[in-house]
Amino acid sequence: MDIQKKYLIGVDVGTTSQKVAVFDTDGNTLAAVNVDYVLETRGNTVEFDALEYISILRRGLTAAAWKAFPGAGEEELRERVAAISIDTQGETLIVTDCENRPLRPAIVWLDNRADAQAKAIDAHFGRERVYEVTGQPEIVATWPACKLAWLRENEPEVFSETERVFLLEDWLLWSLSGQFVTEPTVQSSTIYLDIKQRTWWSEMLDEVGISERQLPELVPSGTVIGYADAAWLCGGGAAGVPADGGIPVVTGALDQVAGAIGAGVVREGIVSEMTGTTMTVFAPTGGIPPYDASSIVPCHLTYDGSYALLSWTPTAGIALKWFRNKFCPELSFRELDELAEKVEPGSAGLVFLPYLCGSTMPKYDPDARGVFYGLTMEHGREHMARAILESVAAMLRATLDYLDVRCDEIRTMGGGALSPLWCGIKADMCGRRLVTLKNTDTACLGAAILGGVGVGLFPSVEEACDCIVATDREYIPAPSEASEAAYRAYTAADDRIYPQA
Repeated sequence: MDIQKKYLIGVDVGTTSQKVAVFDTDGNTLAAVNVDYVLETRGNTVEFDALEYISILRRGLTAAAWKAFPGAGEEELRERVAAISIDTQGETLIVTDCENRPLRPAIVWLDNRADAQAKAIDAHFGRERVYEVTGQPEIVATWPACKLAWLRENEPEVFSETERVFLLEDWLLWSLSGQFVTEPTVQSSTIYLDIKQRTWWSEMLDEVGISERQLPELVPSGTVIGYADAAWLCGGGAAGVPADGGIPVVTGALDQVAGAIGAGVVREGIVSEMTGTTMTVFAPTGGIPPYDASSIVPCHLTYDGSYALLSWTPTAGIALKWFRNKFCPELSFRELDELAEKVEPGSAGLVFLPYLCGSTMPKYDPDARGVFYGLTMEHGREHMARAILESVAAMLRATLDYLDVRCDEIRTMGGGALSPLWCGIKADMCGRRLVTLKNTDTACLGAAILGGVGVGLFPSVEEACDCIVATDREYIPAPSEASEAAYRAYTAADDRIYPQA
């Protein structure tokens, strides 16, 4: 390993934007570049040009390299950049012919056209069997197996010409390295990967009509699979795929897994939560929990072959945004925090159930709706604002209790992490230490860490996180009777209004 190669590039490809970041081996960001794009949506179909994904990757890599290394040529970039690694969304499907030419636009993960095929797979296998093999408790149109079944039934010519089946991470890795390779974390929600054996599930492949020959080679996250031409980074001509002497390309991970790595969630007892529009919880677990017909919590493979539970709720930060926009648009979120901070824990008996878009955790009820419970003439905007903050904290605690995993520390991300008041409420109500992060580009950082481990800059992901992931502010829980009373009031109202959810 050339000691001069001390910079890592992490690429995070989301649903409608891509971020490319360049880091040094201490985790400092040299450059970060966003590229936005618009999906093609018609009814329940959501597509995107598969070749445009590659063009966007090229533009992002070039812009980030120019920003981090002004004026650098190909030779200098080969010396400076130790690795490129990519994390992406899951479930976006790309099918190609024998020359790797896309046969149709990519079917994006949001696409729901395969609902009938999902129901047919459910009828054939049953939810319990699918969960036991794949860790997915639901069988829905999102999963690539269902999308492939749809192609077979509705676009038979495309299906018959399909030689290779890519997910988005695989597609971009191939574009860089020329290798038809994948890793297990991004395949965890295909429902044709056996997550216990970490091999393809032949019964599901037979059901949807494809063979292992059409699927990429499975290798672990953090594996060097080939080399990218440095022309990718300096805006040169059509990049070739050098056999060696290029920039190492390293398998990444599913975006949620990469984000957890970038947050340092790599040891038992540390859990991450992200409060943005929604709230997601990433919780490492020792094994696949027993099947529960009432649960929709998936169990995913992580970077080292262990498991994590991935929970989400559709309404979190969006509830606070809704309240501000409708009732106090003249206030900034900081001013809204200051208003809520004047109110004691418990919001003077006011409880908010944050089900503006239904409920998924810890109770599954898509028909549930938001409620202010206990509203009186004494309550004002300040009480309502604090009740919303407390409701999301209560939902986080209820989710952690439901997941039943060890949780000594919560790493918090997203817009909610910018509010000291909200962070303190979460720590107090959950009774766990809550920590914010200095680097908020956790998915890019996680991908970069996998790249660094792959090329030998770090002996392990865990040791890399110890060196690179920097925490910012720590909130020590100060549980009080008032906080406990607020949580009891929340659960009592929830049970009373939605007892059967």
